Amino acid sequence: MTESRDVILQLRDLKTYFALRQGVFQRVTGFVKAVDGINLDIYRGEVLGLVGESGCGKTTLGKSILQLIRPTAGEITYHGADGTDGAVDMCCLSDAEMVAYRKKLQIVFQDPHSSLNPAFTIFGSLQDPLKKYGVKSKKERRKIIGDLLEAVNLQRDYMDRYPHEFSGGQRQRIGIARALSVEPELIVCDEAVSALDVSIQAQVLQLLMDLKKKRNLTYIFITHDLSVTEYICDRIAVMYLGRIVELAHTEDLYEHRLHPYTQALLSSIPVADLDRKTKRIVLEGDVPSPINPPSGCPFHPRCRFAKDICSTEVPALRKVVTGGKEHHVSCHLVDDTVTAA
Repeated sequence: MTESRDVILQLRDLKTYFALRQGVFQRVTGFVKAVDGINLDIYRGEVLGLVGESGCGKTTLGKSILQLIRPTAGEITYHGADGTDGAVDMCCLSDAEMVAYRKKLQIVFQDPHSSLNPAFTIFGSLQDPLKKYGVKSKKERRKIIGDLLEAVNLQRDYMDRYPHEFSGGQRQRIGIARALSVEPELIVCDEAVSALDVSIQAQVLQLLMDLKKKRNLTYIFITHDLSVTEYICDRIAVMYLGRIVELAHTEDLYEHRLHPYTQALLSSIPVADLDRKTKRIVLEGDVPSPINPPSGCPFHPRCRFAKDICSTEVPALRKVVTGGKEHHVSCHLVDDTVTAA
């Protein structure tokens, strides 16, 4: 568990909406509220997991942080190491001004095949960011790319091959090498191992952890595989319908599941150890539409414990203490003195 409390990114009331347009004049008739008011501090050197059902806004949040999708409202404040770069709200930066910060923030995409251009060799795909950030000599670029491939346990001469010549695990390692090429401080791993076989997943996860230690990296690890988050993450944020409903250190979250949605989510993990096996909680109904979310708590139509207040008031993400540790939860049913679900 990381002991550092040095904040690298602060998210304040972050919202990312997508306009719905109809008719000849393409009038706006509504919005898809993919990310709907996120407040979050991300600490330097940690692995923060983002989990939730498909469509809850995890990937949109990751891309909004990197400004690959421009947020509708809110702040994303980047803090440079040791205060050298000050605090900068990236939402206020133009595309040209964002160029300097794209070197600090990178992404590993979910599909290692589609994220590489099949017409380019690996050298061709990896050299572009190096050229962008001032490495003019081709000889120097080849040396850097060779070193990167070796860092992800691939051979240097692989740079002259094409993506179709590699397995899925090898392509994902190449994607990691590309993210590392500009020496970033933070990497968003968007379902970075979900497309891989289980045995290859373990290898890539171990590689990510080794690189984190060697290069002092910060990860935002987006996944739907909850067994992976228990292994790799320092803290976990549980998302539902564009909001964070629970946030805690990994051990604390698995031991004290406060939000009803988290309880259902974690009960779905296959467990071989009979002593750790819990009763499966099956949620009724479908995830509400982000176009027209329910009033009050967005989870209340599917919550087995819902009360009248849940349908009228949106619960704030507030701090409680569980087992002497800081825990954040967004639920009317959780009392300040509650220590476990």
